Amino acid sequence: MKTLRLAVFSTQPPHLYFGGVERRIIETARRLRNDVDVAIYSGTKGGFRKPLFFNGTRIVPCFSTDALFPLDNWVFNQTISRAANAIEADVYEAHAVSGYSFLKALRRRNNKAPFIQTVHGVLADEYVQAAKSGALSPRERLANLFMWQLSRREGEASKNADVVVTVSHYSAERIVQFYNVDEAKIRVVPNGVDPDRFKPDNSSGELKRKLGLSNKRTVLFVGRLIPRKGLAFLIEAAKRVVKENPDTAFIIVGNGPLKNKLTSDLERANLSRSFIFLGDVKDSILPALYNCADVFALPSIQEGQGITLLEAQASAKPVVAFKVGGVKEAVLDGNSGLLVERGSSDGLAEAILKLLSDPTLREKMGAMGREFVLQNFTWDLCAERMLRIYRER
Repeated sequence: MKTLRLAVFSTQPPHLYFGGVERRIIETARRLRNDVDVAIYSGTKGGFRKPLFFNGTRIVPCFSTDALFPLDNWVFNQTISRAANAIEADVYEAHAVSGYSFLKALRRRNNKAPFIQTVHGVLADEYVQAAKSGALSPRERLANLFMWQLSRREGEASKNADVVVTVSHYSAERIVQFYNVDEAKIRVVPNGVDPDRFKPDNSSGELKRKLGLSNKRTVLFVGRLIPRKGLAFLIEAAKRVVKENPDTAFIIVGNGPLKNKLTSDLERANLSRSFIFLGDVKDSILPALYNCADVFALPSIQEGQGITLLEAQASAKPVVAFKVGGVKEAVLDGNSGLLVERGSSDGLAEAILKLLSDPTLREKMGAMGREFVLQNFTWDLCAERMLRIYRER
């Protein structure tokens, strides 16, 4: 069988950034390299200037500026649209809003190669959920306005693409609702996890000691510090958790525009000593951090799926989250974790306290979570499903 040529578009270089989009691109490409000739075209961010091979996959820089989103995204789209004749492939795939201009350029040139639009969190849904979340700061309102504008691009690309791939049935329903896309061309292919990297490991004692966690009960969060991730609800829940269990530590992994506001809120609540902000950490350290935790918490008010939930469960850690979006598909409520009503800080606190007080329950849920992930959410499964879609032509 002829080797299929696939061109993938992503604003951020997937070997330098480790969000859900970038992780899916890299992990899928690595597993398909024997069947598909994958070329990833990404923006010139993080110092990425020269083409390279990463895990056997070619990554090509396309000018995007190092400016903040969404300016980098707009410039990247203009760059690749001008290069439409030079970027040759049998199938094209764009993630989020990284290829809407390229799709237009293809069609203007009467190039009928299949174009796949991969939607992670539906941007129109993110906009609506953020608007529902209450009073937004001027900066947050501006960010949400950008979100609305970008959602229009995502909706247009989804309508015009040959196939739309998304990460959960929830997201598929929202794509139909907000973008009026024919559900017949939507394919649900969940994100995954590498269970050989994210697994139970008892060798994290030294890291716990360095972090000052040796005698602490630990709640872990991993994600961007942005309004959608709901960290304000976790801080509110922490007031009760720390009051009842003063030896509890909350580890926050990730960075973002809300960092200063969150630290100020913690100071006012006299909780600063109970929270440790690690910022962005090396990808190689993440598995050990999961193994330092007793409970994983993701208080997002909207998620297409939530890769960190999969990583935590693969590491045999029970999870606590709001019962929203694709989270309901990524967690077995009552079996691998506890899901509570959206926006309920009391519910978060009760779930965290229940798990912290019961090591047997934590162990049981952790084992169930790992088995659930192994059966349903690995990168091997994701790659197999995507290969079938690439060959649908």
